[in-house]
Amino acid sequence: MAEGDGYPFDSVSAYPAAEIATAWQRERPGVPVESIEIVTPIWRLAKLLADDRRRVLQASGVDAATLDLLSVLRRAGPPYRLTTREIAQRALVTAGAVSQRVARAEREGLVQRTAAGDGSRAVNVTMTRTGHALVERTVDQVLGREAELVRGIAAGERTELAALLDRLLASVAGHVSTVAGHGSTVAGHVSTVAGHVSTDAGPAARAAAPPDALDSARGRAYP
Repeated sequence: MAEGDGYPFDSVSAYPAAEIATAWQRERPGVPVESIEIVTPIWRLAKLLADDRRRVLQASGVDAATLDLLSVLRRAGPPYRLTTREIAQRALVTAGAVSQRVARAEREGLVQRTAAGDGSRAVNVTMTRTGHALVERTVDQVLGREAELVRGIAAGERTELAALLDRLLASVAGHVSTVAGHGSTVAGHVSTVAGHVSTDAGPAARAAAPPDALDSARGRAYP
């Protein structure tokens, strides 16, 4: 991917997916088009939701990577403390990304690092009162906004859609991981799209994460 190329998110067309599929069937009879009316709306939703969340976070004065870190600590429950290894496992990012996030959050007074004290080289990360106040306020804003955005479909439909998306995510991630295991250098990164759903480990673990800057660019942070 060329620097500055945000494909596919910077090139998502508003052209109806059904018409795109019909056009390909007309121009290339026999070409498989059954994915278009599923994949294309998912790309569009991902861009719309990512752009909207970026605006909410900007208004809240917090970046996506910091929210990701604080959210992981907040979900752990009191005393809101995890090792850097546990954070990496739960957020599905690299150790290097965790180190960058923790260092930045510590400078801002949101977390504190201490030695584990058990004779190991483990480092504990504890959320401060300032960090707790920030994540509480931001989570309310983010989840409140996104709850509003999905109210266009009924509660029962949301439950059904969530189950279908879980199944699709597990299937795609499993297939992509299998392909990546046979030498693909590109497909292994496709499962990072899962980050638009959750930062916690889901039915299929995300492929090895790139540096923190790219992690944040993908908008993975989720309360």
